[in-house]
Amino acid sequence: MNRLSTEKRAAILSMLVEGNSLRATTRMAGCSINTTVKLLLDVGEACAAYQDEHLRDLSCKTIEADEIWSFVYSKQRNVPEEMKGQFGVGDVWTWTALDADSKLIVCWYVGERKYEDAAEFMLDLKGRLRDRIQLTTDGHSAYPNAVGLAFRHNIDFAQIIKQYATAASAGRYSPPVCIGARVRVDRGEPDPAKISTSYVERQNLTMRMGMRRFTRLTNGFSKKLDNHMAAIAIHFMHYNFARPHTTLKNPYPRTPAMAAGVADHIWTPAEIVELSN
Repeated sequence: MNRLSTEKRAAILSMLVEGNSLRATTRMAGCSINTTVKLLLDVGEACAAYQDEHLRDLSCKTIEADEIWSFVYSKQRNVPEEMKGQFGVGDVWTWTALDADSKLIVCWYVGERKYEDAAEFMLDLKGRLRDRIQLTTDGHSAYPNAVGLAFRHNIDFAQIIKQYATAASAGRYSPPVCIGARVRVDRGEPDPAKISTSYVERQNLTMRMGMRRFTRLTNGFSKKLDNHMAAIAIHFMHYNFARPHTTLKNPYPRTPAMAAGVADHIWTPAEIVELSN
């Protein structure tokens, strides 16, 4: 089988991480859809493995965590009867943890929105950190017990619980209006000035802009869970290692991985695709 050059594979990867769908990328690159899907899966697996290995012993101090909704195969209400209850069909949630200082995505977890998923996510986060941290999450009820399981009392943890107006205030495609928020300190003594989920919520927007399958009201959604997870791994590899962050340009342009001390240069798309060689 003929193998695409590194330059062509890097060009395809660049199209994908800029928010193009698989078929749009296929048309622009002049290759087959099977070639694009295989590249997605191969590079996605390599990116997940690389970050799992290298995002360890991190000196982060302030972490923000959140979860973002998407769906695979079909909307939850349209899942066929014989496929109901099968993970990877219908609602899928991606849990993310972001370092507020370096903007590094420390870890992510793809699953459901249950306590068991929160526990796996928090245990993974704990295993990547060197020191005690301050953690802020939203008001999801699964977090307190999950944080307690993973960190015990060696953490400063608070939740921001948002209050919303009635559902009638929402537009057809808009969520209810947030009318206030309160802080709930769960354990430790978190610094009030650092209790925030603003950065990780902004990262949710970056995900929706950078991955076509996360865009709302689209037919570019993931049809298979493997493709979905591969796209997420590539997105975070590009975000962490190859995309200079505007807030980190002093004294020179840096990526989140450089700011966190796990990379010494800005990666190119070619370097990312070569991980799968």
